Amino acid sequence: MSNLPSLNSVVTCMSDYDPESLRVDQAIKIVQDFVRPGSLALATESVGIYDALGRILAKDIISPINVPAADNSAMDGYAFAGSSIAKSEVTMLTMIGKGLAGNAFAGQVGPGQCVRIMTGAVMPEGCDTMIAQEMVTADGDQISFKSSQIKAGDNRRLKGEDLSAGQPALLAGKIIRPSDLGLIASLGIGTVEVKRRLRVGFFSTGDELRSIGQTLDDGCVYDSNRYTLFGMLSRLGVELHDFGVVRDEPDAMRAAFSQAAATCDAVITSGGVSVGEADYTKQIMRELGDVSFWKIAMRPGRPMAFGSIKSDKHQAVLFGLPGNPVAVMVTFYQFVRNALLSMSGATDVAPLVMQAKAVEAIRKRPGRTEFQRGVLSTDATGTRTVRITGAQGSGVLRSMSEADCFIVLEHDQDQIKAGDTVGVVLFEGLV
Repeated sequence: MSNLPSLNSVVTCMSDYDPESLRVDQAIKIVQDFVRPGSLALATESVGIYDALGRILAKDIISPINVPAADNSAMDGYAFAGSSIAKSEVTMLTMIGKGLAGNAFAGQVGPGQCVRIMTGAVMPEGCDTMIAQEMVTADGDQISFKSSQIKAGDNRRLKGEDLSAGQPALLAGKIIRPSDLGLIASLGIGTVEVKRRLRVGFFSTGDELRSIGQTLDDGCVYDSNRYTLFGMLSRLGVELHDFGVVRDEPDAMRAAFSQAAATCDAVITSGGVSVGEADYTKQIMRELGDVSFWKIAMRPGRPMAFGSIKSDKHQAVLFGLPGNPVAVMVTFYQFVRNALLSMSGATDVAPLVMQAKAVEAIRKRPGRTEFQRGVLSTDATGTRTVRITGAQGSGVLRSMSEADCFIVLEHDQDQIKAGDTVGVVLFEGLV
């Protein structure tokens, strides 16, 4: 990692910075200012088109051809010159041949003539207009149609209408989606240049945590956070490094942080940043790097650490997330997701916030941003509505499993009444 500013220089630029009650929008800005574009110079690699899904484009793809390569038909029907449309009520034309996709009509089409043509077939010479077959009355080689149903140039796809030779087809920073695979293939391109995958290490901390398969002693719980982190990170297409469960012991913590920082671009932990947690967790984080500890005015997810740590001259961005399962997911989506995508070289990473009407009253107090778990639907009038998924405690992971969206209640909002409009962020595309 290079070109990272000092964390202090970032936070001191904020006039109303309050480390004891940082607003969500302020915390997001700090992360964005700290992880600046270009702070991580990722190498690039060429991959085949089948391996490109979800990868981040390293450079613009320039179209080597026109798509389509020639004017062609947008539907099955008849091609003719627009000038042949009669001024009278009915136009009559003589059919002189047929054109198929991949087997174009080779002759010249004159005034008063037409060619039977299929969708995608090259427009014959002399033709600039198409009429759908269902709009035509055919009698042998004669066709007729109402002149008012068509005008010159209708139903023709123009050469280069989709993509023009020499123009960018996809821009660097694009996360390659299924439609992009088809677009790349339509250009005859079989390999693309992409950014290498971001290396992300993650682990859970706590003496009470047990891994799947271990005996669950009194007072212990199974570690769920690593599995939700695994799922959320997998959706981002990063290279995963799972360092397991780390005990609340100084040497174990130091070794885990050092190993993760030495091999990864970003390190994510869960647990160990709340008030009352072992002091050496925070001490070791600070010992190894430039780390700020926040109390964010949000629910759930108030405690969080952010900054960078070093090991063997390698620097990694650090996200110290809370220990409660729902708080881990909320803070990940609010702060970590966009930062990792930006570090990976992606552009336009912010999720879309929609509006919906609350089905029921929702308790809320001003002075903090709240992220309730909700279920989105549409009522009989076509209005988008949302309801919460019952108990909203930060340890109730079921509230996330039953939900399909976050209900975002802004910092200054007060109690929400049934019928009030609220912001909603869909999980799809995120989780």
